[in-house]
Amino acid sequence: MIPAMPATATSSRQARRTVKARPSLQARRVSSAALRFGRLAAMGAVAVLILIAGVWGSWGSAQYVMLTKGRERGTVEVTRCGADTCTGPYTPLSSGSPARERVVIEHTAAVRKGQTYTVVVKPGTGEVVRSGPAGVLYSWVPMGGALLLASVVVAGGLRRTRVAWVLAGSGVALLTAAFVTI
Repeated sequence: MIPAMPATATSSRQARRTVKARPSLQARRVSSAALRFGRLAAMGAVAVLILIAGVWGSWGSAQYVMLTKGRERGTVEVTRCGADTCTGPYTPLSSGSPARERVVIEHTAAVRKGQTYTVVVKPGTGEVVRSGPAGVLYSWVPMGGALLLASVVVAGGLRRTRVAWVLAGSGVALLTAAFVTI
């Protein structure tokens, strides 16, 4: 006859294996909540970073167009255009601004040869940027693109569709307004 093992020893080993094999329901909830929080934090940080980059990219020229007090304002008649820049004579409109034979403006879709544009001179340089409503809207075009890109991140990563639609609508409105005024 073979001696039998006590029943309590076998069942306690199986019970320990079962506990190790299956995490408790509370541990799964905590793990799921941590992953969800991590996803929200990461996607939120990416969306904020995209919007900050849009403001940073726009502010380089928007500061001259929007904050014109004390800056030289005038007009430029575009006479020559190269690959990246256009040039022409500058006629001052603000007091204390000297006339210049040649100033440089970026060659973009907003500038055409033979046209005259109102501009603001960047301090200490011979470069100018468009002013007025067209200049303001054109300088904020990078922000419009950032709004569109952030809307995709907010919709997909954060799963906030209403906020994403607001961001996308704002970006489309800004880009459309810039296109229409230029």
